[in-house]
Amino acid sequence: MAAKNPWARYRFTAADEKFSLDAIDPSSKPFSSGSKSRDKQLVDQLAQQLDVLQNKFFADKRYKMLVVLQGLDTSGKDGVLRTVFGRMSPLGVRAVPWGVPNEAERHHDYLWRIHQQVPGAGEIVAFNRSHYEDVLVPVVNGDIDAAQTHRRYAQINDFERMLAETGTLVVKFMLHISKDEQRARLQARLDDPAKRYKFQRGDLKVRKQWDDYQRAYARAVGMTSTPWAPWVIVPADSKTHRNLMIALSLRACFQSLPLRYPDEDPTLAAVKVD
Repeated sequence: MAAKNPWARYRFTAADEKFSLDAIDPSSKPFSSGSKSRDKQLVDQLAQQLDVLQNKFFADKRYKMLVVLQGLDTSGKDGVLRTVFGRMSPLGVRAVPWGVPNEAERHHDYLWRIHQQVPGAGEIVAFNRSHYEDVLVPVVNGDIDAAQTHRRYAQINDFERMLAETGTLVVKFMLHISKDEQRARLQARLDDPAKRYKFQRGDLKVRKQWDDYQRAYARAVGMTSTPWAPWVIVPADSKTHRNLMIALSLRACFQSLPLRYPDEDPTLAAVKVD
């Protein structure tokens, strides 16, 4: 009997209006070795492998990669960038943090600012939050109605399909954290003067909207899971396993491509540097 695909429970490639996050335990560790120290070693090894693969990706220039990191406060978006992407050369990797639109951005459609930051040839761009904020925050706050929300789902699907059809791998991670773990991490920020700057009073308001955001996330994931831009739900209560799962997924993405270095000048082998 063939081994069951461990990703099947966490990777979604088709729309599902009934999708619910309740089916995925945020404390689960499906890819863990069973040892936290061993998992940390694996993450470190994977980060080194990703650096090599990213270098080849950058040299190849036939592909682009957009990585979406989406999740509630404290789910670990910054931690993923530091740990998983931190070893990669800045030559072909950049992170883009998304906040509240500025005045100029508000005068355009909500995808206008996003399109300006998508990757170029050979580049990997990691979004810390993303265009998905536009089907989360305004939905929870009641700023757009159901019809507008459905139009945005369709527009996002079309936007990501256009990116995919023009050579961009769209890889989306939803960092799924439990309410108890978020409480502990928010309190840890308040208790540590070196981390207190990360805390904003608005975080408490958003926390009170926990159930609304869970529903909004589930709806967004369910409506925008596609073959060209699948969602991976990452249990995020364990920081180490969160990083391990994302690093494994990215390695698989790289390895699925027939990457190659450009043809070299055959005369270079005879060149001697004085």
